[in-house]
Amino acid sequence: MADDGVLIGYSDHPQMLRLDRANRHGLVAGATGTGKTVTLQALAQGLSDAGVPVFAADVKGDLCGIAAPGTPNEKMLARAKAMNLELRPDGAPVVFWDLFGQAGHPIRATISEMGPLLISRMLELNDVQEGVLTVVFRAADDEGLLLLDLKDLQAALSFAAEHASELGAKYGNVSPATVATIQRKLLVLEDQGGAQLFGEPALELSDLMRKDGAGRGFVNVLAADKLIASPRLYATFLLWLLSELFEELPEVGDPDKPKLAFFFDEAHLLFRDAPKALLEKVEQVVRLIRSKGVGVYFVTQNPADIPETVLGQLGNRIQHALRAYTPVEQRGLKAAADSFRPNPAFDTAQTIQALGVGEALVSVLDEKGAPTMVEKTLIRPPASRLGPLTPLERAEVMSRSPVRGLYDQAEDRESAFETLQARAAQAAAEPAEPAPRKGGAVPRTAPEREAQDRDTPRPRASNRQTAMEAFAISMVRTIGTQVGRELIRGVLGGLSGGSRPTRRRRY
Repeated sequence: MADDGVLIGYSDHPQMLRLDRANRHGLVAGATGTGKTVTLQALAQGLSDAGVPVFAADVKGDLCGIAAPGTPNEKMLARAKAMNLELRPDGAPVVFWDLFGQAGHPIRATISEMGPLLISRMLELNDVQEGVLTVVFRAADDEGLLLLDLKDLQAALSFAAEHASELGAKYGNVSPATVATIQRKLLVLEDQGGAQLFGEPALELSDLMRKDGAGRGFVNVLAADKLIASPRLYATFLLWLLSELFEELPEVGDPDKPKLAFFFDEAHLLFRDAPKALLEKVEQVVRLIRSKGVGVYFVTQNPADIPETVLGQLGNRIQHALRAYTPVEQRGLKAAADSFRPNPAFDTAQTIQALGVGEALVSVLDEKGAPTMVEKTLIRPPASRLGPLTPLERAEVMSRSPVRGLYDQAEDRESAFETLQARAAQAAAEPAEPAPRKGGAVPRTAPEREAQDRDTPRPRASNRQTAMEAFAISMVRTIGTQVGRELIRGVLGGLSGGSRPTRRRRY
């Protein structure tokens, strides 16, 4: 390793990955068994020696050997001699991580950090279901509900189903049937081990960018041999990690060397059946994260696995052999050949098919940021072990890990699940108030009425008149007396033949 670059291999001259261009991303491609993992290991250890922390997923379970010194065989020694390279067996400083907490330190994220878009991708939700999940996240924020783990999300979904009409009026339609579908998919994710991913303590990104006492960057190896059995979970987690780096790291422009190199193995899983919104997010992260000092290297079988919008951002390319037996493979071969700056000394497409194990076509960015002419290159052998560690060796590496004890014990502080449980318990403990009758009286049960009737003395009959009764009787008597007098006066006056005197009407 030179001071300003990492040795990739040797053509007619050394092929170097410049450190000041290592944040411009890269691609390592090739068919199965052509040497991609060895190339990844050599690059990761070279970057580590240069003081660049590395994150890489160990999909096949043999990348963990980077933690132990290698045992070069005759073939490796001969290759190193041909490159004028002194091969000194040495292991890189390594931190092991594992979503399931078995082959490394647990690595967790909270539900809120992951967000509705990535969780929808993980659960394979359609547009309607993703919209409802977005409403649930928004309602949880407004209600002050912390979404940390899967049981919090399940509780928030139940809350949304119970208050569907209220949430629908505020945020848009929320169908309880759609909520139930999301809940069932969460159960499937939990059965796949997804519950291990969500919770606290959540990963601190600074713990991925540590250096040892000698100034070498730690190689963070994610045990993914079991995780890859759930490809959506694997791809979504790595995309979340990239997104977090993009969101949290400050702008640094083009540094002398990257702050972190990120290797995304089996990268085709990220783009398979990905919705447009997710592809746009990936393109944005890849395009802009280089200014945060992070170099992203996609490792896959064929460059055609990577969308053109992303492939165009990958300046450093290492292409191992490809086979082209079918029309689809032939189109992929042509696309791979056309992505290189041509070399008049050979036909790129034919050379890709004829490459042997440990050989590759290499084009990197020069000091001006332009791609170099493609060269047929022998990949350097790594100084670390080719092959996995034993369980005892892995345990010994973990025992001296700089993050030992920080993530090993899960925490479960009060969050949405506990908050909603407490609300439900409080509502159940409060006595229900009976509904009042008309007039404000509280209705009584039949036994209550009978008991009160027995205990309450009946009122005695009374001959006393009320004030209204006395007034009415007085008025009737007065009117009767006056009418009687007028009748008698009229009769007597008629019989005597006299006229009745006129009376002045009083007003």
